[in-house]
Order: sequence, then C-alpha cells, then structure tokens
Amino acid sequence: MTLDPRPLELEDIQSGVLRPRPSPYAATYVVLRIDDARAGRELLRRLSTVVTSSAAPERPGRDTFVSVALSYAGLKALGVPQASLDSFVWEFRQGMAARAEALDDTGESAPAHWEPPFGTSDVHVVLVGVAPDEARLEAAFARGRQAFADLPGVAPIWRQDCRAPPDHKEPFGFRDGISHPAIEGSGIPGSNPADPPLKAGELVLGYVDEMGGISPAPQPDILGRNGTYVVFRKLHQKVAEFRRYLRSNAAGAEDEELLAAKMMGRWRSGAPLALCPLHDDPALGADDARNNAYLYKADDAIGYKTPPGSHCRRANPRDAAVAGVVRLHRMIRRGTAYGPLLPDGVLDDDGADRGLMFAFVGAHLKRQFEFVQLEWINGGEFLGLGDAKDPVAGPATGDGSYTIPRRPIPRRLHGLSRFVVTRGGEYCFMPGLRALRWLSELEGEP
Repeated sequence: MTLDPRPLELEDIQSGVLRPRPSPYAATYVVLRIDDARAGRELLRRLSTVVTSSAAPERPGRDTFVSVALSYAGLKALGVPQASLDSFVWEFRQGMAARAEALDDTGESAPAHWEPPFGTSDVHVVLVGVAPDEARLEAAFARGRQAFADLPGVAPIWRQDCRAPPDHKEPFGFRDGISHPAIEGSGIPGSNPADPPLKAGELVLGYVDEMGGISPAPQPDILGRNGTYVVFRKLHQKVAEFRRYLRSNAAGAEDEELLAAKMMGRWRSGAPLALCPLHDDPALGADDARNNAYLYKADDAIGYKTPPGSHCRRANPRDAAVAGVVRLHRMIRRGTAYGPLLPDGVLDDDGADRGLMFAFVGAHLKRQFEFVQLEWINGGEFLGLGDAKDPVAGPATGDGSYTIPRRPIPRRLHGLSRFVVTRGGEYCFMPGLRALRWLSELEGEP
C-alpha cells in the first residue's frame, strides 16, 4: 500500500472542502461568467485573499467562510493551457448537462428544462458563502462581491439564497445535514463513531485513498494538489405531491408518519429507524452525538427496521452486504434548503420554488457521485433491489414501486412518481489556495 508522503496540508485546502457547516446557518450561491481572461485572473487573485483554509479549526469566525470553484468552461475562459485542461477527469470535462443520461436527468429533469444559465457554457465560477446567520453571511460575502464588482470582464449571472433553520428541516419536513464522515488528518470528527475515518485521498487530491494509491490529479502539481471536485445541483422538491402520496397510501396520521420514515430511513425529527423503529424520538433526533451512531448488519440485515431501499440506507449502506465497497463511494454531501416552506398540512401546490441546493464533495466524480446517483439512487441492482428506485429522490415516472420488509407479509407501495426534480447544476473543481494564486498568474489569451 502506498504511504502518504506528507500530512494533509490544511492551510492549502479551502474551508468549504472539509469543514462542516455551522448550526444553524445561512448560505448563498453566486454564479459568475468570465468574459475577459485577464479580468478572470484578477478575480481569482482577489478571491485568494477572501477564501479561508481548513487550518486552525478553533480560529474565531471559523464557521463563516467563502469558497470558490470553477467549471471546465471557466478554466478555459481563464486561459488554462490545453495540456492542463486535458489532465482533468473526463466527466468533469464533459460537464453535468452532457452527463444527463448517465445521471437519469431526463424528462422534466432534463437540461432542456433547467434554470438558466445551467446547461450552458456560461457557468464559469461558483462562489459559496456560509455563515451562522444572515448578518455574518452578508459581512463575509461583501468581500466576495468586492472581488468582482468593478471588473467589467466578470459578470454575476445567477444567485440562490439558502438557509438552514435551527431545526434543520428541509422542505419535505425531515431534519437534514446529519451525516458527515471523518477524514484522516483533518482533525474534524465524523458524526458516526463506528465509522473509521476515510483516507484523505477520497476527498482531496494528492493523498492516498481507500484503494491504497494516489489518484491522478490535474497538472501541474500546483494546480491539482489539495483540490477536489464539487458537484452542485439545484433540486426542486414537490412537497405537496409528496404529502398527497403519503396521505393516499396511509391508514391514518400515525401511519402516514411511519410511511414517511420508512421511505426516508429516519423520522422527521432525524431520529433513525435503526435506533427507534416503532416511534419517533425527537430528543434522539436532535442529539448529534447519537442520531448517526448506528450500523445495519448486526441486527437489521433484512431491513425490518430500516428498509434497504429507503433513501438514507441507499445513499450510505454503511456496513450492509456491500460493505466491502461502500467506503469507495463515500463523499461529503451538503444540502441547503431554499424557498419558503409549505405550511404544515397543506396538500395543494402553491407554485413557489422550494427545494435543496446540493453540493457533493469528493476526489472521484465517477466512482463517488455518479456511481451513487446511478446505482444506488436511480437503480437497485447493486443493492439487490432489482430495478427499484429511491422512493424519495429517485426518477420514478408514476409507476414506481417500493417494498417495506414486514412480518408476515411485506408492505408494497405503487404509483411512485418523481418528487425531486433537477433544476440545474454543474461539475466544478475547487482548487487549493496555492492553485488559486497560480491560476491568477497565468499569462496570454485563451
């Protein structure tokens, strides 16, 4: 096995890669288009003084940070040499829209229906600001705005404001942001004490990964080292339709909540079915030391507690039958709610846009994000579930089915449709701080 040549260089890794978000928090996403290469390089030079690193985890203001990521089109617009562009992985060079069929972004989720500018070559830079509240977010992001405010060759073309309330509820009503893996050398603990830290190379380029090697990184070394790939997706949630489905398939209010939990893998409070399969436990759901501390294989291999096809168990099978490869597909997931919440009990769509801005962080686009999306969320063969799709986030078309293990007869649901619709997204690269400065010092025209 290859040994790491040096420890994790936290001072060169952006905070947005390793640091979990504060609780609660506000966030904003801004997309920039680079119309002039020199202006784009000046933008990165300025941003390199705004972006904070993952070092000094106890520093004041550590929960407020700005991150910057670039698409393949953005790197081209900066004038990155072709040899360097060609050294990025194929999926990144293609871009998310070109990968739509592989991701099952079809039908109403197809790029033809995406929110502009997604699906075009205009998405060049994505700025992300995160802070415990809107006041601190505004103060931090003001410096980010100053970096492009007087640059005529850089244009802000899209913005999405998000927030995570104190109860962390996302639009479907479930507590979100619970699971976070530990990364070797980061000094940041994971949320599941039974889950050993992942090798740093799973999340950051230039280090040993779970395969025992160091994956190829963009070249030159200063460009790729300490960077990572980030997948941004705007996901619209059909909350009223989801509620109507639960109502029409449940025997009553209590059964409705149980059915929702069986589809998600957790109760709405965040309490996992693995630890309280018969009833909700809000105190457990709110306890960050316990609400993710569980496995499946020892006492729930069949899934009488947590169905194998539920959303949470699909997204992270933990120690289930595929445990030998689960760690090869782990990544950091961060979902941030946007739009007004639909009031409790309302079953009719009010026309408002609501959902999640999702960011997936990992060093391997193909075997992390794309594998999980295709094999575990959009399908079930790899998990022994045939062609069944994720009951919450999967691309069902009105004829989807879902099986809940139960004695003596399993419970089967039919007529599942797509409750989550892709509204846009892009594959990006989040460079290290030294790489940001290197990009800002490029010369010549693209």
